[in-house]
Amino acid sequence: MKRFFLVLLIIINLYSCSSQESIILEKKKIDWQLYPKVFTDSSKTKFKDRFRYSENVDMFEITYLSDGLKIQSFASVPKGDKKYPVIIYNRGGNRDFGNLNVSWAAIRFSKLASEGYIVIGCNYRGSGKSEGMEEFGGNDINDVLNLSKVIKELPKADTTRIGMYGWSRGGMMTYIALTKMNNIKAAVTGGAKSDLRTIDRPNMEKGVYAELIPNYHQNKQAELEKRSAIVWADKFSTKVPILLLHGNADWRVKSTNSLKLALEFEKHRIPYRLKIYEGADHGISQFKEERDQDIIDWFNKYLKGNAALPDMKFHGK
Repeated sequence: MKRFFLVLLIIINLYSCSSQESIILEKKKIDWQLYPKVFTDSSKTKFKDRFRYSENVDMFEITYLSDGLKIQSFASVPKGDKKYPVIIYNRGGNRDFGNLNVSWAAIRFSKLASEGYIVIGCNYRGSGKSEGMEEFGGNDINDVLNLSKVIKELPKADTTRIGMYGWSRGGMMTYIALTKMNNIKAAVTGGAKSDLRTIDRPNMEKGVYAELIPNYHQNKQAELEKRSAIVWADKFSTKVPILLLHGNADWRVKSTNSLKLALEFEKHRIPYRLKIYEGADHGISQFKEERDQDIIDWFNKYLKGNAALPDMKFHGK
C-alpha cells in the first residue's frame, strides 16, 4: 500500500512539474463563421480574395506568459499532419499602432503559412490584449524570446527549423532577438531601423522613444545604443543568413539604415543579402508580389530547404 501511494505521489509531482512548465494559458482556434467580413457573401463559404490563403490553414489566438504577463499572439498553422518549419513574425509600430488582430493575421500570416510554414507573432506587452508596459525594445523583447517556448508546445512545429521575420520596429526587435537566441536558422527584415541614434523624425523621439523607453532622458545614449544593431553588429551569428529589404523612398525609416548595417555585416562577415527597391515606400507596396516572393524564396532556401550557409571567406579566381 505504501508503495502504491509513493508511486501515486511521484505521478502527481511529475504531472505538476509538467503543467508548470507550460507557458500557454489559452489556445483558441479562430472560427471564421464569426467574421462575416472575410467572406464574399452571406453564405460564408468563399473567402474574399485577400483572405483566400485562410482556406489552407487553421488560425489560433494564443495567450502565453512572459515575465508573468499575459501576452496575446496569433498563429497560422497549415492543415496537413506533418511537422512544419516555424517563422516568428515581429510586428512593427508601437502600442496599438500596427498591432496584430485576426484580420491582419489572416492576410499576412496565412499567406506565408500556405507555403508550408507555421507563422506566429505576438502583440508586445502593453499592446493589443497583452498586459504590461511597452518598452520599445527593452524588456518587451522577452515576449519574442518566449515564443520559442510556445513553439515547443505546438504539435506540428519542427523546432529544429525556426526563422524570424520583422518589419520596421519589428526589424529592430528581430536584430535584438538574433543576438539573444541560438535556435534561429534564417531571418528577414524589412524597412528596419538599425541606428536609433540618428533621429530623422523628431516626433518619433518625442512621442515614442521618450514615452516608451525607460529612463530615456536620464540615459538616452545608452538606451538608443541598446536598440541600434549597427553598434553591436559583431554580436550577430555568422551562421544565420539575413535578408535585408528596404525601399529607397521610405520616409519612415531611411534606407541608409539597411545600407549602413550591410556594411557592418560585410566587415564582420555576417551572411546577408541586401535588396533596395527603387522608389518604394516603407512597406515596399509598389513591389508587393516581388517583395513577398523574395521573402518566401529566402525561407524556402535556408529554412525549409536547409541550404548550406554561404562561404563568407574571400575566395574565387
